Amino acid sequence: MTGVRRVGVEEELLLVDARTGEPLALSSAVLSAAREAGAASAGPGEGVLEGELKREQVEFSTRPVLRMGELAEEIVRWRAQAARHAAEAGAAVAALATSPLPVTPSTSPGARYRWMAGAFGLTAREQLTCGCHVHVSVASDEEGVAALDRMRPWLAVLTAISANSPFWQGHDSGYASYRSRVWNRWPSAGPTEVFGSAERYHQHVRDMLTTGVLRDEGMVYFDARLSATYPTVEIRVADVCLDPDTPVLLAALARALVDTAVRAWRAGDPPARIGVGLLRLASWRAAKSGLEGPLLDPRSMAPAPPEAVLDVLLDHVRDALEDNGDHELVRQGVARLLGRGNGARRQRDLLHTTGALRAVVTECTRLTAPASTG
Repeated sequence: MTGVRRVGVEEELLLVDARTGEPLALSSAVLSAAREAGAASAGPGEGVLEGELKREQVEFSTRPVLRMGELAEEIVRWRAQAARHAAEAGAAVAALATSPLPVTPSTSPGARYRWMAGAFGLTAREQLTCGCHVHVSVASDEEGVAALDRMRPWLAVLTAISANSPFWQGHDSGYASYRSRVWNRWPSAGPTEVFGSAERYHQHVRDMLTTGVLRDEGMVYFDARLSATYPTVEIRVADVCLDPDTPVLLAALARALVDTAVRAWRAGDPPARIGVGLLRLASWRAAKSGLEGPLLDPRSMAPAPPEAVLDVLLDHVRDALEDNGDHELVRQGVARLLGRGNGARRQRDLLHTTGALRAVVTECTRLTAPASTG
């Protein structure tokens, strides 16, 4: 697959009591079980789960891969491993971007997390949110920034596709992706201006760090950024998705957006000069509506039905999808998603059917890592 970009996914998963649905602060025990298993049977591309800001969550990262079929296998494998190690610690994993049930989250140990808790107060204390980050390889920082500049209007559509956090502290938030609203309380989060060059991007990051508001570059929480660790563009707008096939859809679209943006840059086409204020409105609209109401058309920022906006997105990246061999996978994935609904709709449907948020969480643990994949 010459010229095809590698893609990897990071997923954060909620640790819950499989019986009551309540979040459990057991990440240390889960990570201990995972480390023991990894030390005993580590192989190529294998590792252990990682901790996150809150003890009620864990995170995994897939290998960078070329084919979406490989990525699907990675996600299923890692979710099954996370479920197995969670069970050893007396918990279950749920691909839920927020906890449907009330929770008082606890901060993970470590100097960095203690600093964040002290510096950001309630914002950090309440920040039990689970996202899905997609990494797409780039040849250079210049190419990466060219992609960042040209993807800006399209990222909110990925939020709508992934929306999987309708409930917050035991109540319906009125949003499809309330995680994104909570996440955007961080002072460095959200859409960015057009940078124009890698040097301007890096200078902007240096200027942010000079303020002392952020502890390190890892706290530059742009909707999409250059990874500080890998030669990738990291797209960070998505909720963790309930079904394991949805992050594969997101990854295929993210790769196609990067390809399309880089091709436009090489052709000399400038990025759309849409202001950050309008991009924030598009992000809010996507978080509110998900796929159940209007979105903002990335070309005009005018409201449009979600089906129409998805058609516009697919048309925008069609050439890249076809070149990557992903067009049919994405076409079927979008149709499937519109038919059954994203995670937000499915959670609300489950609540309507069962009448209990506890039952919603229990069913979501099953959908996260079906027993047949373990």
